[in-house]
Amino acid sequence: MAPRGWGYPLAMPTVTHALSVPAAGAPFEAVRIERRDLRDDDVRIDIAYAGICHSDIHTVRDEWGAAHYPIVTGHEIAGTVSAVGEGVTAIAVGDRVGVGCLVDSCGECGPCKDGQEMFCTKPAVGTYNSRDYHGEWTAGGYSQQIVVTERMVVRIPDALSLDVAAPLLCAGITTYSPLKRWGAGPGVKVAVVGVGGLGHMGVKIAAALGAQVTTISRTDAKAADAMALGATSHLATSDPGAVVAARGSFDLILNTVSAPLDMEAYLRMLRPNGALVNVGLPSEPFVLHPFSVIGGNKVFTGSQIGGIAQTQEMLDFCAAHGIGATVEVLDASDTAAVDAAYDRVVAGDVRYRVVIDTATIPG
Repeated sequence: MAPRGWGYPLAMPTVTHALSVPAAGAPFEAVRIERRDLRDDDVRIDIAYAGICHSDIHTVRDEWGAAHYPIVTGHEIAGTVSAVGEGVTAIAVGDRVGVGCLVDSCGECGPCKDGQEMFCTKPAVGTYNSRDYHGEWTAGGYSQQIVVTERMVVRIPDALSLDVAAPLLCAGITTYSPLKRWGAGPGVKVAVVGVGGLGHMGVKIAAALGAQVTTISRTDAKAADAMALGATSHLATSDPGAVVAARGSFDLILNTVSAPLDMEAYLRMLRPNGALVNVGLPSEPFVLHPFSVIGGNKVFTGSQIGGIAQTQEMLDFCAAHGIGATVEVLDASDTAAVDAAYDRVVAGDVRYRVVIDTATIPG
């Protein structure tokens, strides 16, 4: 085993190449950013791939507000450990690892002790656009290195290549967590709304859990893809007759679409005691009549990500079932390609997740 701090002087921060947006509406540019000196519980990761999540786009374009510029996004991170702090015991140099939406939490509050670090009361520190506990703004995975506290690092099994593993750190856990919570499995009829970056992972995971999966989207354009991903049927909402016929069909509906939808129409597709779980994040509020959930004892809810332990569970599950994200690998040597990829994600023109090859970030 290489000694701790191998290749890096522990007393010095490092400078790494990154992709940054200087202001709302501005294009990406190649920059150099500083990563902090290793603390005792820190891990330095050489990033191989960083997935593009729709949350990155919302943030960069200041669609949710509170964006702090200049900003380096990316919370689907896969790479290899290059250095560790003196107090790190569970992670070693050379390990294949990932980092998702969080880079720190207090570790002491009730949610942290319950394995739900995303609900840390301090609160948790996001991978980007978040102030850490030392007052510094975090910078995400569109870079060649990152430094993270050991507790936020998960192992990537050897069965998963790093490019298809990267999106699992957000898209994977975002769909796995609610599917597990709401009992997706044999005998359960699951519908996944949207066959995109999130939805395609929902289909793969629900099918691997043993559920009978139907995909729902506006047209039949992705019906063949849905079947290849593991769905047994597809419903196009542009067909009013098919929508009516689907009433009372599903035990669980996972909505992955970040756009306004008629939630009452989807609630009518649930069986009694069924659940409609939202993981998409549209900028407009949902409109819902109380009778839509009272009738049939239906649940209308949301789900965020999952804790670190569940994220590791998800990665192990995916490795055991041969599940990785379906990705397009992006060469970022021309930074305009990242801007173009954002536009393609918004347009639904990606099959199904773009991952940045960070080695191509210009120096």
